[in-house]
Formats: sequence, C-alpha cells, structure tokens
Amino acid sequence: MKIPFTKMHGLGNNYIYIDLFQTELPENRLSELAINMSNQNTGIGSDGMILIHPAGKADVGMRIFNKDGSEGMNCGNGLRCTAKYAYETGIVDKKEFTIQTKANIVWATVKENNEQKVNEVTIDMGAPILQREQIPMLGEAGTTVINEPFEVADKTLHVTAVSMGNPHVITMVDAIDDAPLTTLGPVIEKDERFPEGVNTEFIEVVSDEEIHFRVWERGSGVTEACGTGACAAVVAATLNKKVTKGKKIVVHLAGGDLIIEWREDDHIWMTGGAETIASGVFYA
Repeated sequence: MKIPFTKMHGLGNNYIYIDLFQTELPENRLSELAINMSNQNTGIGSDGMILIHPAGKADVGMRIFNKDGSEGMNCGNGLRCTAKYAYETGIVDKKEFTIQTKANIVWATVKENNEQKVNEVTIDMGAPILQREQIPMLGEAGTTVINEPFEVADKTLHVTAVSMGNPHVITMVDAIDDAPLTTLGPVIEKDERFPEGVNTEFIEVVSDEEIHFRVWERGSGVTEACGTGACAAVVAATLNKKVTKGKKIVVHLAGGDLIIEWREDDHIWMTGGAETIASGVFYA
C-alpha cells in the first residue's frame, strides 16, 4: 500500500499528516501504521500520525495517533498544522474555519506571509475542564485539583490538573532545567490515579507574562512542544495566582514560543507557527 504523506511540525512537535480527502486507509491498521511510520529507524520518524478527514459538523476533521499507536483526543500543535494544510491545499477556502477533533470543535484563523503561505495560526481552544472526574483523575467527584499534594516515587509534588480535551497535570518548579521530566514524567503518565493516563508538564513562572515549559506527553514521551499542554500550563499558573487571567502569556517550550490567552469568556486562545518539513510516499 502506497500512502502519500506530509510531515509537519509546530515548534518541533512533528507529526506525519495523511489527507483522507485523497487517500483511504483501513481502520483496523491505523494504530499499526502510526507505530511503523513514527519509528525513526525503520519509518519516517515522528511524534505520531494525524489524519485530516471530512467532518460532518465542521469544515475539516482531525484524528491523532501517538507514536505508540494509541489514539489521542486533542493536539494543539496538530490543530495549527492541520489548519495550515487545509488552507494551503484548498480543502477550505476561507481564513476562519472549524476543525473537529475527538474532543471538540474549535475555530482556527490562519495568517499568510508575503508568499501566501500560512506562517501563523490562532486557535480558539475552548474552555478548560477543571472538574476532577472529567480530567479524569481519581478522588472526590465535583472537586478541583489545584496545588494538591501528590506522592509519587518517594517524592511529594504539588500538582494542578486541567483537561483541554485531553488530560494534563502541571507542577511548578523553581528552575525548569532542574525539572524531573524524564524520571517522573513516565511514572506520572501511567499513575493509577489517572485512569486514561496523563500528559505531565513542569513549568517555571518567570513573570506575569512569561512561563518556561517542558512536557512528557502521554503515548509519546518527551516532545519539543505541546499546544494543549501550554494552554493547561497557563490555566494552572492562573489558578495558582502566578499570572493574571486575560493577559497574553508567552510560553517558552523547548521548540519555541506560543502565545496563550485565557480570556474573560473562559475560552483559551493559542497563537503560534506551523511548518511543512517534507512530503513523500510511505510503503506499508
């Protein structure tokens, strides 16, 4: 089977994109394809696979598969790249349009450079979910998780839990370079208190307008960036009174910067770049 693909990245968070407006794939092979394509030694190499497809309730749809073959609910960097691809290939013919994920439907706005290529995308990510059982995280239903003590691997962290259509748990640290990303990230990801697993973020709040951020992504491990995680980080910093709601916050990820704004209407707006790396054909 010959599968045309485009590889794209948002701040280094790279996925293999397959256009299901042009290509058909068997449903029972999607997880296998994600694993094989993502393999950096025998495949293309990526953080996972994203399918761009027709959607009944939106202008375009997107499905996310992590590099371990598991299917994700949402991906902020993936949304920006999907918006770029959909606009530049003519799937949509307007600069504001909707994208449907397994989590929700969001609005995307694309901005072109002088060469009529999309170089910046803003996404209305919707409102964060804070109820514990909706993260989901075990514990008393109807409560929120804000600066809550969390015992793991003989250490006590203080965590805040947020869902952006996918689960995140955020810990604030004094220095981002000292964050236990690779030691505690994989442990927390599979902790039994998170029945669906969790994305693990460590953040250093520099000021009321600036945050350093690192992430261990569920199903993918350390990645250069996580758009939904950056949104969750700003929510967590706001809930812990480290930044002010309504301000535009620059979040410094390993792969670059995102601008995140949690507006007074409770919606979170994410702005950042999206880049095409390569295109080709994968033989499966």
